[in-house]
Amino acid sequence: MLRTIDLRTPDPAAPAAGQHAGWRAYVDVVPRAEFDVEAAVEVVRPVVEDVRVRGEEAVRDYSARFDGVEQETVAVPAQALADALAGLDPAVRAGLEESIRRLRATCHAELEEGTATDLADGARVSQRMVPMDRVGLYVPGGIAPLVSSVVMNVVPAQVAGVGSIALTSSPQKAHGGLPHPTILAACALLGVDEVYAAGGAQAIAMLAYGAGPCAPVDLVTGPGAIYTVAAKRLLNGQGVVGIDSEAGPTEIAILADETADPAFVAADLLSQAEHDPMAGSVLVTDSTQLADDVVAELDKQVAATRHVERVRTALTGPQSGVVLVRDLDQGVDVVNAYAAEHLEIQTRDAASYAARVVNAGAIFVGGFAPVSLGDYCAGSNHVLPTGGCACHSSGLSVRAFLRSVHVVEYSRDALAEVADHVVALAEAEDLPGHGAAVSVRFGRG
Repeated sequence: MLRTIDLRTPDPAAPAAGQHAGWRAYVDVVPRAEFDVEAAVEVVRPVVEDVRVRGEEAVRDYSARFDGVEQETVAVPAQALADALAGLDPAVRAGLEESIRRLRATCHAELEEGTATDLADGARVSQRMVPMDRVGLYVPGGIAPLVSSVVMNVVPAQVAGVGSIALTSSPQKAHGGLPHPTILAACALLGVDEVYAAGGAQAIAMLAYGAGPCAPVDLVTGPGAIYTVAAKRLLNGQGVVGIDSEAGPTEIAILADETADPAFVAADLLSQAEHDPMAGSVLVTDSTQLADDVVAELDKQVAATRHVERVRTALTGPQSGVVLVRDLDQGVDVVNAYAAEHLEIQTRDAASYAARVVNAGAIFVGGFAPVSLGDYCAGSNHVLPTGGCACHSSGLSVRAFLRSVHVVEYSRDALAEVADHVVALAEAEDLPGHGAAVSVRFGRG
């Protein structure tokens, strides 16, 4: 079911990686999904422009075309939110409440306080943390109603102190043109009362430009399909709105040795393949026996799962596979090259190998920390960088909803102390007006 990439013997035809290449030597050989956002940008460009010009009318037209629903307004009524919460399964409500409690605790721990640095008498530079004024949160509702993404987007925004939160999710024909009722219930549970029934590129444009009852936002966060991601790239590139990331199809990598339980590994690979036919599931191991056992387990587990075709398509795609390595040292290099959204370490002394990982959205250590724990109740955030972006980007957190502002306070004497330095540096850059702006304060030149 999973293809095999054997890295145990160096390819003599391959170019030399270089003495200090390390994990970078494997970047081009690890499995990857094909995810051409740039091509998708051209597809969504007219949709985004239409929403800019025609506003809510355009959003409703696209809901009719793409989602098969007719709407009088994209705004979700308050009564629909209340009814969804009242009808929520008690077990699901309990799970959401615990997920909210744990994530809120870690978000409060992440909050950064302002700083103040006194550089000399009368010379102070302070850093003030300022929450975003208004944000738009996108929750996918196509293949699966990702109620957990409501929690993952809303809680850090609330803890950061964001003043105004708008949330949007795809309208569902089966639910009267509203988002899935579980998504609405989670919004009500969290106290989010500005909710819209809009999905895809048109929803991102609605949040960015404003449309109908939705005022423009400063930042859009949340994962989505390729056209949603393309709209985020387009609007961010035009300077219309900030974004958290360009999250692509979900992915999991597992670094495992012969001590790992094949049933655990197979179940975890399957769990991410369940998300999307383009999801990536990658096992990196130095044990051919484990690899064989995991493939055998997958045959059994996939046959018994609910979404067989979706899972099988993901597992047999070019984005998934088994990577055989000489030893776990090489395995660490390979997973650092892959830079997984989710990385599990199922080895002996798993914590020591986890400490050597520098590129991952989130790391799950040991056999009893599966990715699905992080999806719901670990207390971590599951909105994470994909497609190798974990080598330079972080997952969604309180920090995404905060801006740092430097406040500079200098007295006359403090400025005098560095005035000559400012003038010298300004002259070095051939910007004499910069120096003059200091000199004039002391009656010079």
